[in-house]
Amino acid sequence: MIEAITLIVRSEDEHDENVLKSKAAEALAKKNIRVRTEEVRLAVVKRSIDARHGRIRICLVCKAYIGETPDERSASSLPVWKSADGSKRVVIVGSGPAGLFGGLRLLEDGITPIIVERGEKTEERKKTIAKISTQGSVDGDSNYCFGEGGAGAFSDGKLYTRSTKRGNVGRILSVFNFFGASESILTDAHPHIGTDKLPKIVNAVREKIISLGGEFHCCTKCVDFLTETEGGKKRITGIAVQDTKTGERRTIKADAVLLASGHSANDIYELVAQYAPEALEAKTFAAGVRVEHPRELIDAIQFHGKDFHSAEYRLTTQVSGRGVYSFCMCPGGFVVPSATGCDEIVVNGMSASARNSKWSNAAIVVETRPEDIPEEFIKKAGTCPALAGLYWRAHLEREAKLHGEGQAAPAQRMEDFLSHRKSDTLPPTSFTPGVVSSRLDEWLPPHIEARLEKAFADFNKTMRGFISPDALLVAVETRTSTPVRILRDKETGECVSIARLYPAGEGSGYSGGIVSSAMDGERAAAIIAQRLSAHIV
Repeated sequence: MIEAITLIVRSEDEHDENVLKSKAAEALAKKNIRVRTEEVRLAVVKRSIDARHGRIRICLVCKAYIGETPDERSASSLPVWKSADGSKRVVIVGSGPAGLFGGLRLLEDGITPIIVERGEKTEERKKTIAKISTQGSVDGDSNYCFGEGGAGAFSDGKLYTRSTKRGNVGRILSVFNFFGASESILTDAHPHIGTDKLPKIVNAVREKIISLGGEFHCCTKCVDFLTETEGGKKRITGIAVQDTKTGERRTIKADAVLLASGHSANDIYELVAQYAPEALEAKTFAAGVRVEHPRELIDAIQFHGKDFHSAEYRLTTQVSGRGVYSFCMCPGGFVVPSATGCDEIVVNGMSASARNSKWSNAAIVVETRPEDIPEEFIKKAGTCPALAGLYWRAHLEREAKLHGEGQAAPAQRMEDFLSHRKSDTLPPTSFTPGVVSSRLDEWLPPHIEARLEKAFADFNKTMRGFISPDALLVAVETRTSTPVRILRDKETGECVSIARLYPAGEGSGYSGGIVSSAMDGERAAAIIAQRLSAHIV
């Protein structure tokens, strides 16, 4: 017999088998199932922390096996990947979660994935990223957003998603575990991998794809589509690429193209606009700042002063008809530079697996709708108004650059932001390029500044102490999602105006985060595989 039960235990009892079995017997008794503790075996399905009411409790959702042995998770639960026979070839633009999981999914049908990635492999990319802090230089093709593994490779590696209806979340987590992620991701309510472990996992996926006959081309940038017209509709036949080191150009023919270029590839959106401006649609996105506190302060607020570490928070409010909310909260983490060009400053957050730095940070961003974009950027977009949000986003990032120094970001104490004054001093920060004092309250767009001001007051009611002398605002956070969606046919998954082009992942505008992007890449690859098998791609 197998029964689902929930156990609430003290943190010190979480791994005490006798306590767990005793509580399991009590939970089963409430279901009129009488058992002896020695008859029960437990398998944790989900783990979460309950810090309400001034105490710490661990919530364990379990399967109770009565007189049976728990099922062992095995390789049989993983996808079965085949060697590619080379008869069918699919180009994948981008090696983020959508691209990598799309490539693995194609290999389930023996289809050859040809992954082209504008940035470097993780080993070289890590060195290039370090130059942002040490030299203030940004490589436009290899940075925190571009490179092997995509924007997620050097991030917290958060695997929590609400997109449970888009695919099999457990399958995605099992694949990550197979390639090296901790087994804790299979049970934690808010699983994460950690920036110290993600690159090795990405490397393992790459090697698996190559070992089965797939191709992986780093420092290879998609610069054009190869198309032909059939029945009055454009159809993609491959792509033109350029080596970002040598400048050499060549073409790659393919049966289909899976476009997984990420939320920061402005040039790809402009390329789609050249061929089919009607295929792009403006969408809601968000912009704001990264807020950093001492980790001990957030831990004390969330865990009520108890000796428990790396607390998370999730905050949201409505201000003047727009949502203001926390995003990508990184307990015990770092604020990192995520610009994709030397003329801009963009910030993001990440954590190592231990989440043990001195700081905790989160994006606090304001919902921005297409109607909020200033008219000048709509005019700049010309015949493709959907691009206006991209141009406004770029403008905001250049504004941050003007108020910073090199890649040192403009910053302001939260109390000074609320009092409309310059910060004479700034607290220590995890942001390695450094920060410079700036009146964010003066140059952030009014609709963002005013809503942030009200939201901070609201959040301080939920988390007393959120407004504190050491709370630091670092600008500007603009890459939570893309302002553009590449429209897809609901049945075929193709770009509505370009046959054989399959947008996927965050860059498509249909997903956000590692897991939902991985599922979206799998979905696109599954459609491609089905259509190739039926000879209708």
